[in-house]
Formats: sequence, C-alpha cells, structure tokens
Amino acid sequence: MRAASETLEIVFEGRPVPAGPSDSIASALVAAGELACREAAPGDRRGVFCGMGVCQECLVRVDGADGLRACATPVRDGMVVERQRRPDLTPGPRPQGAPARVAEADVVVVGGGPAGMAAAAAAAEAGASVVLVDERAKLGGQYYKQPDEHLVADPERLDRQYRGGRALAERVRRSGARVLSGVTVWGAIDAHDLLARDDEGDWRIRGRRLVLAPGAYERGVPFPGWTLPGVMTTGAAQTLLRAHQVAAGTRVLVSGNGPLNLQLAAELAAHGVEVVAVAELAPMRRPSRLPHAVAMAAAAPDLAVDGLRYGWALRRVPLHLGGAIVRAEGDGRVERAVVARIGADGRPVAGTERAYDVDAVCVGFGFVPSTELARSLGCRHAWDPQGGHLRAEVDELGRSSVDGVHIVGDGAGIGGARLAQAAGTLAGLDAARAAGHPGGPGTERLRRGAERARRRHARFQRALWKLYAAPRIVDQLAAPDTLICRCERVAHRDVAAAFHDGIGHIGAVKRATRAGMGPCQGRYCAPVLAEMGARAAGRPLTEDDLFAPAAPFKPLPIDAVAATAAAEETDR
Repeated sequence: MRAASETLEIVFEGRPVPAGPSDSIASALVAAGELACREAAPGDRRGVFCGMGVCQECLVRVDGADGLRACATPVRDGMVVERQRRPDLTPGPRPQGAPARVAEADVVVVGGGPAGMAAAAAAAEAGASVVLVDERAKLGGQYYKQPDEHLVADPERLDRQYRGGRALAERVRRSGARVLSGVTVWGAIDAHDLLARDDEGDWRIRGRRLVLAPGAYERGVPFPGWTLPGVMTTGAAQTLLRAHQVAAGTRVLVSGNGPLNLQLAAELAAHGVEVVAVAELAPMRRPSRLPHAVAMAAAAPDLAVDGLRYGWALRRVPLHLGGAIVRAEGDGRVERAVVARIGADGRPVAGTERAYDVDAVCVGFGFVPSTELARSLGCRHAWDPQGGHLRAEVDELGRSSVDGVHIVGDGAGIGGARLAQAAGTLAGLDAARAAGHPGGPGTERLRRGAERARRRHARFQRALWKLYAAPRIVDQLAAPDTLICRCERVAHRDVAAAFHDGIGHIGAVKRATRAGMGPCQGRYCAPVLAEMGARAAGRPLTEDDLFAPAAPFKPLPIDAVAATAAAEETDR
C-alpha cells in the first residue's frame, strides 16, 4: 500500500534515522530498531506501549523541548530527538492569560472515532450546528485509524475497515460539521463549557447539547517484563502497521483476550512478519462455544467471515487457546516471551510454560472506557465486574443521568465499532432534536436504520464475548517486584502491603505509595489497584473505589493551566 515518497531524516541520540513524511517519531524509531524512548530511572528504559497518547511511556525531547509523545508527534526533517530523562522544570515566563479561542454550536461532540463521527454527521444532517473536537490529527479513532496520504499508492486496495473510516470521515465533512482536529479537551466548567487546548493555545468549546464519544484504551495487565521496550498493546502495534506501515518487530508474539489479537496477528503475517505464536486466553474450541459462533454469524456474517479468514491466515502459527503470556524477558528490550496455560483462577498452570525468542510482544486483554470527563460532569457509572471497568448508565439513545449529556461508543461501555456507530447516530439525532432540529423524512429513515443496526450488533457482541469468555486476569501474573504503576515504578509488593496495613481506599494508597500519580494519571494501574483493594476488604467494587476524576484529564504544562486561570480571572 505504501506509495513512493520522499525520505526525511531525523537525529536520534546523535545518530541519523531515516523517516518518511507519513511517520510519527515512534514509527520512525521502531522501523529503525530504536525501541527505548524515555528513561523512567537509570537502567529502566521504556518504549511505545499504548500507541495512542494515553500511557505517556514514549515521551521524548524534541529540539530541546521535553514531554512530546513520540506516538503522536509527526516527524519533521532534521528534528533532533533525545530520550527523555529528567524533564527541565525551570520556570518559564509568567503566563499573561491570553484569551482563548471560542467555538460554539448547538451540539458539541467530543471524540472522532466511529461513535463521534456518526453523532456529528447525524446531528448536522438534521440541521443542527455541530462542533466535533478530537485530539488526533485525523478523524477515525483507534478502529478507523487512517493511513497518511503518502502511504496510499492505490486507494482501491484499501481494505473494508480503511474504506469505512474514510467514507464516514467524508460524510462528516459533507455534513457541514466543524471539525477541530488536534484539540484536546482537558477540563470542563460544566456540560456546556469545555476547556481545551492545541499547539497554538487554549479553546473554549460551548454548546447546548454535549455528546461524549471518548473511546477506550487497552486494559493494563501487569506481568513480569511488561515494561520492557518492545512490549506494547495490540492497538499500538496495529496503529504502527495500519497508519504507518511499520511492523512492531520481525518475530512477534501476540497474547490476550479478544478478536483484535487475531486480527493483528493475521495482518502482521500478511506483512511478512513471523508471528511466533498467538496465546488466546479463551478456550474457544470447546463444543459448548459453537452456538455462540453461529449466533455471531447470524448477526453479522461479514464479521464472522473475517474471523474465519484470520484463522486461516494463522493456520501454521502455534495457537495457545486457554493460555497467555506470563513473562517477558530481555536485556534492555524484550528478547523472550513465556506463555502458559491459565487456570480458572487466572493463574498459570504449573508445568505448561513454553518460551519463544521474540523482538516484540503485543498484548491485548480488553479495554477500559475513557470516563474522566463524563464522571467529572456527574454522569452516573456502575462497575462492570465482567469487563473490569466502569460502564456509563445511559438509555437506548445514549442519554446519561445529566441532562443534555449523551455518552456513546466504547466510552459508555465496550461494544465494538459498529455498535458504537449506531449508538452515535441515535445520540446525534436525539441531541439535534433536543436543540430544536428534528430533521425530516431522511432523518427518520436514518434513525430507524440505526435502531436496527444497534439491535443486530448488540446481539453480535453478546455472542462474541460468550465465545471469548475467559478467566479475567487482574494481578494474578504479577510477581512481588512486578511494577503495578508503570509511571511511578510502584511494585506489587508495595501496593499489597499498603492494603494489608489497613489502607482502605486507593486514594490513600496513592498518597502512601505514589501509585497513580504519574503522567498516565492512573489509567493503567487504577483498575488493578481498585480490585486489589476490594479483594482485600472482601466487598464488591463501586465507582467510588476508583480515583476521583479531576482536571486536567490529560497531562498539561502547568503554565497552560495557569494561563487558563489567569484568563478566567481577567474575564471576571
């Protein structure tokens, strides 16, 4: 798929690294075999992990500026990149409180994935003014991640997933919705007044109705060696491959739970990568699982065919059903991966280990909705014990417990791209109607079609997760010295000791151990900490057992927050 294009060059740690105009810093470094982006401590280097700007593990210094995410920063010819070590904390000039740019609309949509794009297009087609805000440079989100134009030699050769994302993004543009790309929402005054920022400064995003479609990120499952460079999430590896045409490695092991892992493994194999093994936690070949596969095929035949195609592409790859990676090893980067059968309690079964030589490991054990903004607005959530995450309490149109706020897609509860798209359409139409734009006959046809799609894909998802049902792993694979909090380097033994000593809430554990204080803001450790705490206390989890959401929801320079505060003071 890669088109012929010019070659650029960046300098990394004093040596030249070739890059293409479609590359991020991360994809250029991975292609060059440079896996370590930052140093968490002397001798503890980290590489690309989430690939979507959430984990902050790939922070680098660019042309003397600290804190840039390699996965989200495009290359520029001649840029000088260094591993981030200790950031420069020298105070800058006092912020002057420059006025923020303002965007106003009937309907504000946050998130440019399948749900957000569908909501924005539907609301605008119904006659509402719409602002769609997304922190990525291009619409599409994690599922519809789009390749750079420099990579597309022949648009007709793009697969159905690429084409679907491209068509939906084009529909958003045709609808008249205003798209603010590269803009991160980091706080809220209330549901009608959001605080955001891009590379040029501050935004205030104001609307009568708010549709939240923030998506999700992959759930952290700590195991020995999971912080080694070269160990990354399945989503990160797929972003490298689909958005940049860069493989995570040449000998790759894929492990976790869910269909995305098989898809990635098949795509890597088609790219010429040696997939040394796939370890899928679910025992999918049990005869009792067959009815669920049949139900999936009935609800979405094309997706079922995709699953068969992935299986055929991997027919010569060792497949460990009912197993998972239990350990990664290496000196400064991953070099070996050990898989084992997993028992019903989520623990490795003795005597079943098998080791593989690798240069990359891709792990995906499910997803966690991004709930920070919705929770800060007071939208009710409940703990989903099966998924191990919070689920928003919404009705069939995506209406939350807060008037004027809809929550849709994986940000409301994990359900996949097609269900998210249908839910986004229904929420967009409902938000437009509430803002005084009921639309016409075409709007009603769109609504009925979305309702049918929502019911069909909800059936598919129910059958899918019965097929992939597996023991849920929280911290069962962790050794005493395994880091639970990647950012602050807090080991399992320290967290367990805190709970054993009677500390009853993860907020107190955070203060005692620093777990959750790092730049990922607890996104990867908080669910693990919360479940460890509930287990120690012998009670079920609730929303209150997690960290309380607080702005900024994404790491920001302190001067940016101060500038916003100064501007607020000036307005008064």
